[in-house]
Amino acid sequence: MDLFDGTDRNHGPSSAVPLAERVRPHSLDVFVGQEHLLGEGKPLRILITGDQLPSMIFWGPPGSGKTTLARIIAHETKAEFFQRSAVSSGVKDVREVVDRAEYNRKYAQRRTILFIDEIHRFNKGQQDALLHSVEEGLITLIGATTENPSFEVISPLLSRCRLYVLRPLEERHLSTILDLALAGDAVLRALAVTVNDRDVLIRLCGGDARTLLNGLETAVRLAALSGQKPVAVGRQEFEEAFQQKAARYDKNGEEHYNIISAFIKSIRGSDPDAAVYWLARMLEGGEDPKFIARRLIVLASEDIGNADPYAITLAVSTFTAVDYVGMPEARIVLAQAATYLATAHKSNASYVAISAALADVRQHPDEPVPLHLRNAPTGMMAHLGYGAGYQYSHDYTGNFVEQRYLPEKFGDKVYYRPTENGRERDIRSRLNALWKSRPR
Repeated sequence: MDLFDGTDRNHGPSSAVPLAERVRPHSLDVFVGQEHLLGEGKPLRILITGDQLPSMIFWGPPGSGKTTLARIIAHETKAEFFQRSAVSSGVKDVREVVDRAEYNRKYAQRRTILFIDEIHRFNKGQQDALLHSVEEGLITLIGATTENPSFEVISPLLSRCRLYVLRPLEERHLSTILDLALAGDAVLRALAVTVNDRDVLIRLCGGDARTLLNGLETAVRLAALSGQKPVAVGRQEFEEAFQQKAARYDKNGEEHYNIISAFIKSIRGSDPDAAVYWLARMLEGGEDPKFIARRLIVLASEDIGNADPYAITLAVSTFTAVDYVGMPEARIVLAQAATYLATAHKSNASYVAISAALADVRQHPDEPVPLHLRNAPTGMMAHLGYGAGYQYSHDYTGNFVEQRYLPEKFGDKVYYRPTENGRERDIRSRLNALWKSRPR
């Protein structure tokens, strides 16, 4: 069999069908990832195996298994499966499926599953067209989205569906998918493909199983066209297939963690030059820019906090911008954020405060809420003293009155100690002026 034949007369479809499609799993037993939903005793697995399917929405990153899982559900429940893309489908397509679902219910006693990829791209009118059929159970809707459904899916439709969050695939999942493809695909077996530097391939795919398999297939094609047989692919072929260099991380990922650590510590240390250097190292190495942006969000609270309250806003906006524009322009956004955060006033007071409070809560988890802070919605509760003695701040000069808010055991304990840096200087001054009993 030649890799580039349209079909294989002995084995059916060949490489004319993409590798990701050829090795797509067809049962729960070989589906990889999402153990929190599909492991033994987990909610979605119970509903599938019990044939008690609600309409649902899968929210997760690309390549996490949304489409594959929808097809497996249809297979496991023996439902008729219709797949539509929100990009190319409209109300007419939905109504055709609804007509078929009415036939299935009336004459075939069979469930109809309508899978809508990128459901967040459906406008309000298109989503409204689904409501009646979903509410009646005429169709079982499975929507897939990479966007937050609470913003992108209308409330009436969202309330009629169960939301399941699919997590990004981990390295162990991607490695298993790679092994299954090498062992199970006839084309790859015929070429006796071996994979070197699998950590490079996994790094370049960014947690996306489809991208992993597409990248592997392209690398194999490049090696096969050069005359190799058996075919061996590694760093060079992967970098050519993805048209980018992989970060030179070792197989345990140590360099990955070393460089992100150097990046964060450079920003914490107020060195914008070192920050952009380590940023460049990560970007050139193929690091996921959204991973970097997520780390900046954490840093903005942990290391800057209220010394510059704008830092967290900037960091969140950075993640949104990176998600919208992607590479290569995302490098500019990340550089702006890194240099701003590096030069901002620093404070870890909020981080220290929550750590100390958590330590007390874990040691004393059941301290009662003071009576004067409790609501008294019933007469019995008022009789028991709930809310008695509470002083309403707005009734006092400056909208403040000093009273106890902590449990009695903790007295006037102070968790949050603002620094003298940036905006926290003003916060510290105000708190000291208000709380005579709790000097900072």
